[in-house]
Amino acid sequence: MATPRAVPPRRLTALRCRSQLLTGSPATDPVEVVGRLLAVQGQDPRGFRLAVRSRTAGLTAADVDRALTVDRSLVVTTLNRGTLHLVRAEDYWWLHALTTPPLHTDNARRLAETGVDPAQAERGVDTVVAALRAEGPLTRGQLRGHLDGAGVPTAGQALIHTLLLTSLRGLTVRGPVVGGDQAWVLVEDWLGTPPAAPNRHRALAELSRRYLAGHAPADERDLAKWAGLPLRDARAGLSAIAGEVEAMAGGLVALKGFPTEADPVPTRLLGSFDPLLHGWVDRRPVVGDDITIVTVNGLFRPFALVRGKAAASWGLASGVLTIRPFAPLAAATRKAMATDAADVGRFLGLDDLTVAVEHPPG
Repeated sequence: MATPRAVPPRRLTALRCRSQLLTGSPATDPVEVVGRLLAVQGQDPRGFRLAVRSRTAGLTAADVDRALTVDRSLVVTTLNRGTLHLVRAEDYWWLHALTTPPLHTDNARRLAETGVDPAQAERGVDTVVAALRAEGPLTRGQLRGHLDGAGVPTAGQALIHTLLLTSLRGLTVRGPVVGGDQAWVLVEDWLGTPPAAPNRHRALAELSRRYLAGHAPADERDLAKWAGLPLRDARAGLSAIAGEVEAMAGGLVALKGFPTEADPVPTRLLGSFDPLLHGWVDRRPVVGDDITIVTVNGLFRPFALVRGKAAASWGLASGVLTIRPFAPLAAATRKAMATDAADVGRFLGLDDLTVAVEHPPG
């Protein structure tokens, strides 16, 4: 048996950045990015659009909106870990069947906690489906009005968990962008007739294969955490494609032919909830011990990636993009950050964007 090829720690993030399309040839369109990563964290609309920007060249946020609204090639729905994800329409069916069954129990509990009893929940599902069937795509605010009229609680988190129930049942997804908001649609209207129910064994194999394409080097624990599935499922999936993978040091694996050399990681401004922070058990190779990026309430702030490490946080408000370095930066790095920040403005269509790079505290 061949000796597993070692992956020096300093190269680990660089190799993962290549899998993530942050180095090497950029993707040509939003669908290619999402297909490579399989599922992109989707609860922050600007964040998932910026995930496309940092992995392509010359596209705009409007290109992502076109894929969502006109082409119907991308959708957002609750999948892995009970979190919203941006996925290709063609991957929706098997990912939904594979990752959502464990989420129903928690959804029922949360509905009860927010004051929605089982009868109201069923009435809520029927109300949402009827409204979408009659009127087509509707925003959250519009659906709230329908639910209020049906006597279904919508205060606090009740609305979110009622809408989530329709998604978990495979009835709705978030599809087109309407007036700046992403609207809910019926799966049957938006995506058409569903294919035959996927074979679970084949679905786990496809999950493992596609996960490694966008996240290698990784191990079974990384896959299980990212997908929100038991470790036994991750092991079963990787076992199903054993002939397609090769071992690396430390229990890591990659698809066969995965090279251990990696291009230098360019300076990139990554958005909120960027996939680079969500694909593995341990995100310290990227963020180190800095806790300012990942907040205690689970929010993932935008950050600047420099040579594979988080080097600054950044924010955008009132036409000003402010970069806040964690430590002193070389002049060339500050310039590279400002250049990529300007591209963020171009991508978002902010013609008068001002970029400010602060000096670190102390």
